[in-house]
Amino acid sequence: MFGVVLSGLFCGALLGFVLQRGRFCMVSAYRDLYLTRDSRLFLATLIAIAVQSVGVYTLAALGVIQIPEIPFTYLAAVIGGFLFGIGIVLAGGCATGTWYRAGEGLVGSWIALFGYMVGSAATKFGALKPLHDVLTAPKAPQAFIHETLGVSPWVLIVLFVGVTLLAVWRHLRRSQVPVPSPKPRKRGLAHLLFEKRWHPFVTAVLVGLIAVLAWPLSESTGRMYGLGITTPTGKLLQYAVTGDEAVLDWGVFLVLGIALGSYLAAKGSGEFRWRVPDAHTAMRSLVGGLIMGFGAGIAGGCTIGNGLVNTALFTWEG
Repeated sequence: MFGVVLSGLFCGALLGFVLQRGRFCMVSAYRDLYLTRDSRLFLATLIAIAVQSVGVYTLAALGVIQIPEIPFTYLAAVIGGFLFGIGIVLAGGCATGTWYRAGEGLVGSWIALFGYMVGSAATKFGALKPLHDVLTAPKAPQAFIHETLGVSPWVLIVLFVGVTLLAVWRHLRRSQVPVPSPKPRKRGLAHLLFEKRWHPFVTAVLVGLIAVLAWPLSESTGRMYGLGITTPTGKLLQYAVTGDEAVLDWGVFLVLGIALGSYLAAKGSGEFRWRVPDAHTAMRSLVGGLIMGFGAGIAGGCTIGNGLVNTALFTWEG
């Protein structure tokens, strides 16, 4: 159990630290692309997916990890994804963003996180599980895109990486508006870790590498998957209610580590402070968290589980 706790917290803390310092948010990536035509965060998301895809399939080819069968529950994916999107808007962020913003001291994120726990636990293990089972019953015969096309996954990897590199190259060629930086107060490593502005593309590479690292760390404990937020979050509430230590797997300590890493990053950079929302915002956060938990529970994942991990595996669900 000690190894599960240590490796889960370690990987989660790395992820939380990088997310907080790099302000990496997949929700903002799609929002900015649509509303302001700013593609930086969207390209950063593609970079993170590309890095993970290369890393995970390399580890699988070397026999280090096994990629599990991931069923394509198309009806649940559509309905759950739609509801998850509504929940994001109400809660003010996705599941992972809620975890790392909770580490920054945002009480509204704690409220949304509680709603997310209740929604995901009820859907995965509780009163809403019968509805979950009905919606996830219809399954497509093939879950992976390369299986449907009858090609090696490396064909898709090469194409995806090539398109991503081309898009990044074209973006970097444009003249960038310089962002003024305040006079540094720290030096050396402290300046790089806690003060210097992180470029979204650098952050994306780090997120991708952490996502790759999660696979062997998780599988070494018997959990055959990489980064995942929804089920572990629900298991936290399940443990709090039942006291069943069997539910405390690697993923549970991963999500706890995200909040811990974010807290350390926020404290080190001077960005941590308690912020309490008004009653209206608090209620929106709670309702948004509940809807997010239900949506992600039936869709098979959130912006990390589906948007980052399953997309890197080239599943139809991702």
